[in-house]
Amino acid sequence: MPITMRQRGFTLVELVVTIAVLALILFAAMPSIGSWLENTRIRNVADSLQNGLQLARGEAVRRNQNISVWLVSLDDPAVLSDDCSLSGASGAWIVSVNSPVGHCADAPSTTSSPMIVTGRASGDSGGRVSVAAVQSVDGSTEGTRVTFNGFGRVANTDAIGQIDVTGTSTGARALRIVVSPSGSVRMCEPAIVDSTAKDPRKC
Repeated sequence: MPITMRQRGFTLVELVVTIAVLALILFAAMPSIGSWLENTRIRNVADSLQNGLQLARGEAVRRNQNISVWLVSLDDPAVLSDDCSLSGASGAWIVSVNSPVGHCADAPSTTSSPMIVTGRASGDSGGRVSVAAVQSVDGSTEGTRVTFNGFGRVANTDAIGQIDVTGTSTGARALRIVVSPSGSVRMCEPAIVDSTAKDPRKC
């Protein structure tokens, strides 16, 4: 008696149905993936700015010396270069004793001005989010630096009071970094406004 072999595999109809179902799932998931990517970019820039502020404060206390965080704009957002200028609308920052304008690519030094401690470019994600830093004095004038003294307190009168990091779409989850006169640095979400809620994310 001859033995018949069963053919294995997919028919053309099964392949077409599978591809159609996958396309529908991908189409439905695209908006969520886009929002997730944008929120990740916002979080990355906000985390970087918060880390820079906390690092400067810690260094000021450690050295017992005034140390500043300067927000700088760059021609290439991914590279710290000497074309930098001060800007309250940039996610790139330099921690140094003196203004780093024109010297953002200098090596860290404790003797050679601007006496850079460290710095960070905003990277590719920095060009896809909006940063707005304002002074604590009036909450509207652009701020470009915060100086911490040896006690970790804010030492300059034109200090940044808050930095808002937002996305380009309406569904993006904006974040805010608040710098108090005592020098504490906190990240919060402006969208959380319920005054009765005890949500730690509330600004």
